[in-house]
Amino acid sequence: MTETLPPCPECHSAFTYQADALLTCPECGHEWSPEAGAETGAAVRDSLGNVLADGDTVTVIKDLKLKGSSSVIKVGTKVRGIRLVAGDHDIDCKIPGIGQIGLKSQFVKKVSD
Repeated sequence: MTETLPPCPECHSAFTYQADALLTCPECGHEWSPEAGAETGAAVRDSLGNVLADGDTVTVIKDLKLKGSSSVIKVGTKVRGIRLVAGDHDIDCKIPGIGQIGLKSQFVKKVSD
C-alpha cells in the first residue's frame, strides 16, 4: 500500500480507510467521497451560509462572553478585516475595545460594505 489516505475532514484523524467508493473514519464514523473531500473543507461559512473570505466585514449575531474576563462582545458588533485560519475558532480578528481574538464563524454574519 503505497498511497496515503487523507485525514478525516471532521475529526482530523489519520486512521482513515477505504470502504468501497467511500473513505471512512473509525474514530468518529464520518464517511465521505475521496473526490469531494478536498473541496468541502476549504470554504468557511457564516451563520447564514455565506462564504467568508479574508478581509471581509462581519457582525456578531449574539452576545459572546469572553472566557476569563467579565467583558462581553455585544450583538451587532462590527468586525472589519477578518482573517480565516484553521481550527475550532476559524476567524482571527481585532475587535475595538477588546483586542485580538478568535471567533467561530457560526456566531457571525457577513456584512456587505
